Amino acid sequence: MKALSRWLFVISYSLLLLSGCEQAFQRPSVRAFDQAEKNEKEGDYHAAVQFYEAAIDGTPKSADVHYRLALIYDDKLGNPLAATHHFQRYLEMSPHGAHAKDAREFIKQDELKIITTLSKGAFMTQDDAARLKNDNLELRRQLTEIRAQRTAPALAATGSPVQKPIPPGARTYTVQSGDTLASISRKHFKTAARWKDIQDANFNVLSGTVKLKPGMTLIIPGK
Repeated sequence: MKALSRWLFVISYSLLLLSGCEQAFQRPSVRAFDQAEKNEKEGDYHAAVQFYEAAIDGTPKSADVHYRLALIYDDKLGNPLAATHHFQRYLEMSPHGAHAKDAREFIKQDELKIITTLSKGAFMTQDDAARLKNDNLELRRQLTEIRAQRTAPALAATGSPVQKPIPPGARTYTVQSGDTLASISRKHFKTAARWKDIQDANFNVLSGTVKLKPGMTLIIPGK
């Protein structure tokens, strides 16, 4: 009987050790995701955003993290610009995912919200907003073409995008797997709001997009 009790104790203790090891070796991104879910349920959406961004690790699960971030920015924080960015990242990573159709619809709605905000509160019908959006897209396309023509000789000579000279007070950053402009902005400026400043400072590299690749060298504007 004593031998049986001793074996039961050894087995129970081993199971406890295995459980502790599993938690100890759990990936940081998984722990960040669990904490983000907890903060979201508690209504602490700013903390949830920070931990969801920390959970983006380049794996397929990151697509759903982007979708959750987009919903928080859209429904809870009233930031359609940031929401659009994360909906687009979700679609880039999972174009045929379970939320792809909803993400595309949300992007359309958020773009209209952004245009309405830019109109400084002036009354606009949905048709007017859609027309303004199309005009803006056309202007953006033309501007991209003009800039591409200006950089074409440099591209032809080097075979790769030419990085702007680093302005005084700026620094460089090498893109890591899972990085987004928002997460890089938060890393250097403690806020995701300056992602557009980073995009503008690296137009030659990004060509006006938000697509990042590991190994890219970005200019981080001065504070």
